[in-house]
Amino acid sequence: MTNSRRRRGLSVASALLGGVLVLSACSGGDTDDTSAGGGGESRAEVDEAAATKTSEADIEITPKDGSNNASINNSAKVTVSKGTLTEVTMETSDGTAVEGEISADKTSWEPTGQLERSTTYKVSATAEDSEGRAAHENASFTTVSPDNSFIGNFTPEDGSTVGVGMPVSINFDKAIENKAEVQKGITVTSSAGQEVVGHWFNANRLDFRPEKYWTENQTVTLKLALDGVEGAEGVYGVQQKTVTFKIGRNQVSVVDAKTKQMKVMQDGKVVRTIPISAGSPENKTYEGQMVISEKFKETRMNGATVGFTDDDGEGEYDIKDVPHAMRLSTSGTFIHGNYWGAKSIFGSVNTSHGCVGLADTKGANDPNTPGAWFYNNSIIGDVVVVENTGDDTIKPDNGLNGWNMDWAEWKAGSEV
Repeated sequence: MTNSRRRRGLSVASALLGGVLVLSACSGGDTDDTSAGGGGESRAEVDEAAATKTSEADIEITPKDGSNNASINNSAKVTVSKGTLTEVTMETSDGTAVEGEISADKTSWEPTGQLERSTTYKVSATAEDSEGRAAHENASFTTVSPDNSFIGNFTPEDGSTVGVGMPVSINFDKAIENKAEVQKGITVTSSAGQEVVGHWFNANRLDFRPEKYWTENQTVTLKLALDGVEGAEGVYGVQQKTVTFKIGRNQVSVVDAKTKQMKVMQDGKVVRTIPISAGSPENKTYEGQMVISEKFKETRMNGATVGFTDDDGEGEYDIKDVPHAMRLSTSGTFIHGNYWGAKSIFGSVNTSHGCVGLADTKGANDPNTPGAWFYNNSIIGDVVVVENTGDDTIKPDNGLNGWNMDWAEWKAGSEV
């Protein structure tokens, strides 16, 4: 063998030997006397020392590290067993701190507010066991994104007082496919004990009401427990909320387009009769039970927005200061004050484009007009029943007007 071949052979042998040595060191031998670091300590001694010095406190952070689509309401939590928490910090990926609170017994921590959607959060926690030995845990997770979540915009508002006709109406920002699961996450209860049932008008709208109008002077509670509920494939609810509202006095007003009078009734008794002017024979007012959904001291009404246009495409009317207007339908039916019509029309002739008009003054500042009186004595949720116009009954989903559907049909639209 030449010297050069001998050198190459020795080099290969050295490399193989080195590989064996390195592999043995990384793989962790089974013998207890393998050197752990040059200090003469055996593996068993090292393990025993680590077990003696390590804290018994066991920290758990939820959601798990690396989680996506985490809840914005109640996912984030830190707990510890066999110890107490000494410090917890939570911040967004850009360093914004999240406020939180350690429980009185120091075994758990939660953020004090709702988290943001589509945000990455980092959590660091420290705890001590009974011997004062510290344990540490870290995790990072991302909350559900707007694209992967849905919310329901609801009416009436929390803490409000409404009329006896006010349904609970929820409009979801995404189409709901799993209607039954979503409806199970929503409850509406009546302090007067009325049965309340939900009805799906479409994939985005769910209304709740009792068979008859709400009993006056009671409390209604809406609970949304939609956090984590899958509304459609890969789309989850994020709301966890309780809303209460009051039902006020019972006011139902009946508009008779034939007699051109409106009887305002409270608790079944007529408190005032007001002359009105309903839709003309060419533009009849819808019939049926309608609920006041909005109130405006003054508003603009442009015929072009509801299909009343001249040959030039402009609205047949454009009144920028209609006084004491209250919405009865999504499609543009109002009951409102009228200052531009002769006072003689009220109670004698129907002249409107489909609304119900009451005598009023320009500027909406005279409290003595019929328009002002009715406005000041009406609240959101009051019922206005329109009769004898000769037109169709308004559709139940045109505004908050589900009362125009009988109870059996209403219940058939429930998914639970």
